[in-house]
Amino acid sequence: MHRCIELAKNGAGNVAPNPMVGSVLVHEGRIIGEGFHQVYGQAHAEVNCINSVKEEDKHLIPQSTIYVSLEPCAHYGKTPPCADRIIHERIPKVVVGCRDPFKQVDGKGIEKLQNAGVEVTTGVLENECKELNKRFFTFHTQYRPYIILKWAQSNNGKIGGSDFKQINISNDFSNRLVHKWRSEEAAIMVGTNTAFHDNPSLTTRLWKGKDPMRMFLDMELRVPSTHRILDNSVRTIIFNKHKHSQAGNIEYYQITEDASIVHQIANALYQLQIQSVLIEGGTRLLQSFIDEGYWDEARIITNEKLMIDEGIHAPSLTNALKSDELRLLTDRVDFFTNNRRSF
Repeated sequence: MHRCIELAKNGAGNVAPNPMVGSVLVHEGRIIGEGFHQVYGQAHAEVNCINSVKEEDKHLIPQSTIYVSLEPCAHYGKTPPCADRIIHERIPKVVVGCRDPFKQVDGKGIEKLQNAGVEVTTGVLENECKELNKRFFTFHTQYRPYIILKWAQSNNGKIGGSDFKQINISNDFSNRLVHKWRSEEAAIMVGTNTAFHDNPSLTTRLWKGKDPMRMFLDMELRVPSTHRILDNSVRTIIFNKHKHSQAGNIEYYQITEDASIVHQIANALYQLQIQSVLIEGGTRLLQSFIDEGYWDEARIITNEKLMIDEGIHAPSLTNALKSDELRLLTDRVDFFTNNRRSF
């Protein structure tokens, strides 16, 4: 199952909104086939695993055990059901990491296999398999996207200068890491002041990978159309209180001030089928998500050599459990999880 998880990670960034899945076929302790879900809409892990078996080993398939990190599907989607392929190949044993929460599967794959006489073992490295697809599980069990908060701060906890003066806080290595993070998520979001004063592109130009969908909050539609974030190169959604319309890659999504803006945004992202979002600022937007408990991870970059005397205070993180730390020259990257997170 460890190998299944290792294989599954190779699909990162290419299979969403599907989950990452790995599969291994074993005969008497020897791996005779392995595969992972490579591209959304194409063959799933189990099919790639079975197809990888060499000609001289194919006669061993009906005497083997197939391991898969997530329950095999039992429905027709972009591809035929994987459970059917396992049954067709007469594989007698299936070991499943965790059950699939997607309502069209959710136990149906296991049930189909068992009804066909296949021996099914479940819950092997279950927590690790869920963690692998934390975005997928959060989306289908919490009915919202997986939310990652990110900011860079000085050693005395400031994220910018006074009067929204831009200051380069993180170094080149950290900046490249941030662009890698962007490539791994479905969407990226900033607040009004960040979009207006920083004029960001919110792309992955420092890392080879797809650009995430861009989003920003602009209730009064203050951000000029000449800003980079509105260059129409990437699908961009503006949450505002005035209109709901679309022109090219620019979409206006109307929300109100009468209810929680955070809740409305999270609900909108769920309706838009967006499984994950990286929120990069500013303080007001980040703090709103923290205060309402709508976050799963936080990644804070601190330049330990930089002090900003007069500036904007960084958000105050609560209910946080530190999970990791990384050092990149002058920068310390702290990783936190919400200790109330569950799926």
